[in-house]
Amino acid sequence: MGNESVPVNYLPILLFIGIAMAFGVVSLLAGRLVRPSRPYRAKLSPYESGSPLFSDARIQFPMRYYIIAMLFVIFDIEVIFILPWAVRFQSLGLLGLVEMLVFIGILLVGLWYAWKKGALEWD
Repeated sequence: MGNESVPVNYLPILLFIGIAMAFGVVSLLAGRLVRPSRPYRAKLSPYESGSPLFSDARIQFPMRYYIIAMLFVIFDIEVIFILPWAVRFQSLGLLGLVEMLVFIGILLVGLWYAWKKGALEWD
């Protein structure tokens, strides 16, 4: 370290941050000066696709939608944990099997709870 003070060691980092911010600001300003700006009525409409608006976009979704989305995320994460376990299954032995069964059991209890609350319907 020597006799250098701590703030002097951070000078290259601060310089890099300053250059990065200046590059961003200069890029945005150059883009604003160079790009064409020719607005017309169709371009200023809410949707450029040409489809007319038929209802308000701010509608309430049923609570069931959010519960199903959360269950999807949970079971997606479950797959992330099960794949490495399946690859190393032989070396983990009985303890690894029991731990995975407990993990899957906890997830199945959550699935059963969501089904009992009426968030899921299997017809």
